[in-house]
Amino acid sequence: MPAYLLLLVAVLSRLLPHPGWVNFTAVGGALLYFGARRPWREMLVPLAALMATDYFLTTYSYHYNFVWQGYVGTWAWYLMAMALGQILLHARTTFVRVAAGALLGPTSFFLVSNYATWVSGWAFPYPHTLSGLAACYAAAVPFYRNDLASTAIVAGLAFGVPVLVRRMNAARAQRVSESAS
Repeated sequence: MPAYLLLLVAVLSRLLPHPGWVNFTAVGGALLYFGARRPWREMLVPLAALMATDYFLTTYSYHYNFVWQGYVGTWAWYLMAMALGQILLHARTTFVRVAAGALLGPTSFFLVSNYATWVSGWAFPYPHTLSGLAACYAAAVPFYRNDLASTAIVAGLAFGVPVLVRRMNAARAQRVSESAS
């Protein structure tokens, strides 16, 4: 259930206005968590929810024509982020693994999505030169920075809070046990 609640938070974080927080959403952290905590067969649910969100935002918020081919790389990345969570964090969750996921997720999205933007030119036509590619990546740095921060915060909370609660409960149980003896 927590994975689905976090997915809902991720969708809402994209739909609700957040001025000044360019691309600060819960998507990356939620997909890592979903992949780590849910079986492979359930991964189509977040994919469908985020695909629907992409459609809604493109057509109703940004008022662009929806060109599904422009989203194939993003949708593939959604699956990759969940696979990263499944591979990296399902069997064993440690601080280092969560930190690696929080770094690899946004970095891979930055690399894949901006390369696809440069190649396709469907939304932002950059020249197909090395300087055009550099300009495409440079324009995306503020989004990358906030994606890194939001993924680290969401993944840190999603994976860290349950550990803190268990440790606090264990310490409380230990104190109760010691005071009873």
